[in-house]
Amino acid sequence: MGKSAAVWDQRSELEIARDWNGIEQVVLRVPRGASAKVSLHGGQVISWKNERGEELLFTSSKAIFKPPKAMRGGIPICFPQFGNCGSLEQHGFARNKVWSIDDDPPTLHSNDSNGKVFVDLLLKPMEDDLKCWPHCEVRVEGLETLDYLDNLCQRERFTEQGDAITFESEVDRIYLGTPNVVAVLDHEKKRTFVIRKEGLPDMVVWNPWEKKSKSMLDLGDDEYKQMLCVDAAAIERPITLKTGEEWTGRLEISAVPSSYCSDHFDQLLQGVM
Repeated sequence: MGKSAAVWDQRSELEIARDWNGIEQVVLRVPRGASAKVSLHGGQVISWKNERGEELLFTSSKAIFKPPKAMRGGIPICFPQFGNCGSLEQHGFARNKVWSIDDDPPTLHSNDSNGKVFVDLLLKPMEDDLKCWPHCEVRVEGLETLDYLDNLCQRERFTEQGDAITFESEVDRIYLGTPNVVAVLDHEKKRTFVIRKEGLPDMVVWNPWEKKSKSMLDLGDDEYKQMLCVDAAAIERPITLKTGEEWTGRLEISAVPSSYCSDHFDQLLQGVM
């Protein structure tokens, strides 16, 4: 993960300093007098002053400038999640880690370098961070571009942006107005589960991930790696029957080799096979 050490203007200035906790800070200055200060704690911009020396960013007078506590104020990096919409700590781990300066930054276009000073920062993941970023072996296809309610964000409504649903943190969503055929691809075991449904317009996709799994008495700490809930439902518009009316709901799950599903996936999603 990177953030845009190269000085492009000889008159500009880049200086490395340390705060009272010994954390390195990069101080950037340009000839007209404007400056910025970036702490390697969180890769966070903690100061931005204009040519008159006026501070343009707020940083709390009680801010704690020492890992692992994130600093209050400035411009933080919220990654890989914002707020509590995920399984990690508030706003993710990037703002709590110590970054490093990239000694071999990418070259910027000359039009972008005139009278400016830049620094590139890198965040090198530690082993504990990589546990939050496992290689995704399972994906759900057929729910692309659909709206969903996110139970991790007080059921706020979003639109699915990915070309498939993958899992790198806790997921608890209700997809609305879903097609009658959805596929769950298990790349590790080279098989695909095809879900066909009738009378059930919505679909729940859920995995508790690591943090929540440890708080669940009836689920093993690591069993989230072996399970995935993809279930048809009627949630947005509950089914109501009048006297004498009937309703039928049906769910069918079949397992096929992934190679077969790949060759016939468009037909599967159209429900013609």
